Amino acid sequence: MAKALPVLDGEAPLQNEYVPVLLDAVKQLRAGLGSNLHSVYAFGSVARREAKVGKSDLNLTIIVQRPLNASEQSILSSIKRRVEIKHAVVPSVELKTGELEEVLSLASIFTWGVWLKHCCICLYGDDLSTRFGCFEASWDIAKSFNGDIKSELSEFRQKIMATKVVQNYLDYCEYIAKKMLWTCFSLVMHREKTLALSIEQCADVFLKYYPDKELEVERLFVLAGRTQVPKKAALFMIESFGGWIVSEFEKIDRKIG
Repeated sequence: MAKALPVLDGEAPLQNEYVPVLLDAVKQLRAGLGSNLHSVYAFGSVARREAKVGKSDLNLTIIVQRPLNASEQSILSSIKRRVEIKHAVVPSVELKTGELEEVLSLASIFTWGVWLKHCCICLYGDDLSTRFGCFEASWDIAKSFNGDIKSELSEFRQKIMATKVVQNYLDYCEYIAKKMLWTCFSLVMHREKTLALSIEQCADVFLKYYPDKELEVERLFVLAGRTQVPKKAALFMIESFGGWIVSEFEKIDRKIG
C-alpha cells in the first residue's frame, strides 16, 4: 500500500474529498513505474487545502531515479487519463516530472530545491524537501523560476495564431496567462521577501508595487479562467503586456544582476 498521506505540522489535514484520488494516483504510479519511481508530491490548490471539488485540477510532481523511456512516458499518460476518468472530483491531472540527479544537483537548488521545499507536500517515497533548508525570497530565485519568458511568449503567440481547435486555444491562453502572472510576481518577489503559492497571491503582491497594472492583471485572469475571447485580444495581451513584463524584468536584472 502507498505510504499514509502526511499532515504537515501546523497545517490542516488534506481535504477529505481528495484523499481517495491521491491514494489511487500514488498506487497507479507505483505499479506503473516500479523501481524507477523515487517519490511523489502534490502541489497547487490540493496541497494548499484550497481545492474546489470538480473545478480544481490535481497537480503532482513525480521524481524518478532515471530518465523515463518511451514506455514509461506512455504509462504516465495512461495513468493521467485513468485518474481523470475515475475521479470526477478532479477535471484534469497535471504531472510534472524530474530526475533525481538533477533535483539534487547544486545547479537546481533555486528551482527544484525551492519547489519541493516551499511548494509541495510529499505523498510517497523519500521526501527530498528535507534535504534543503528554508529559502529566502530573492532575485536569484525569481530568475530561476521565471525561465525564458520571452521565448515562451513568442512560442505561445505562434501556437495561438496557428490553432483552429477551441480546446487547444483555451489551453494555450490559460497556460500563458498563468505564466505571465507568475512572472509578474517574480518582478517583486525580492522586494516583498515572500513566496507566492497561487496566481491570486501573485497578483495581490504584484499590484502592491504596480497598481497601475490592475486592468492588465484582470485580463490575465479572464484568460487563465478559460473564457473564450477573440484571438486578437489574447495576442494583444501577449504582445503588449507581455512585452512590458519582459522589458521590466530585463531592467531589474540589469540593476540587480
